[in-house]
Amino acid sequence: MAKTLHSRFDCTPGCSVEAAVSLISGKWKCVVLWYLLEEGTLRFNELRRRIENITQRMLTNQLRELEIDGLIHREVYAQVPPKVEYSLTQRGRELTPILMALKAWGDAHIDLFGKDGIAGKPYAVAADEGA
Repeated sequence: MAKTLHSRFDCTPGCSVEAAVSLISGKWKCVVLWYLLEEGTLRFNELRRRIENITQRMLTNQLRELEIDGLIHREVYAQVPPKVEYSLTQRGRELTPILMALKAWGDAHIDLFGKDGIAGKPYAVAADEGA
């Protein structure tokens, strides 16, 4: 039986969906993965500039977890000042269809976050969706 890479599992996940979601859950992981998919290799500060509301500590933690789980690769160059680049691993690139589907869904429903959208009302149902 293969050793679980995901260090935050207290037990074996109940199903495949739970296992997959646990690897990409968190407010910023999918966003980090998206930028690495879209742009290839990025440095820490390049990622931080693209994700405006993320703190340095949160980005560091999210990158560390993604690296531990084998979804991204961290390349450290021995130079002064230090240079560190992040890119998707093969396992991370396997998430491409999922990330593309999330983007397509987000593009189709971005209006939910507009002035009159329902984003501020988590349990509201749009009139055309019914009850």
